[in-house]
Amino acid sequence: MRIYIFKSETKPDLRAFGGDLDGSQLPKQFSPWHAIGAIAPDRAPPHELSRDVIETAIKNQGYQLWRMSKKD
Repeated sequence: MRIYIFKSETKPDLRAFGGDLDGSQLPKQFSPWHAIGAIAPDRAPPHELSRDVIETAIKNQGYQLWRMSKKD
């Protein structure tokens, strides 16, 4: 599965993984969403996140949210 990475415009530290480039399943309360990358089927997600957990979330609810940590 190709996984797309999105950034929320309303919450700049919020990211999402989705299964389609349009982000059609992403939560509307954090829209607009902007695609900022993609993960090929043979590549690992960023920040040592689990690909299995991400794919399961996308299959079950259409997306997986994650938050960028704030740098001190």
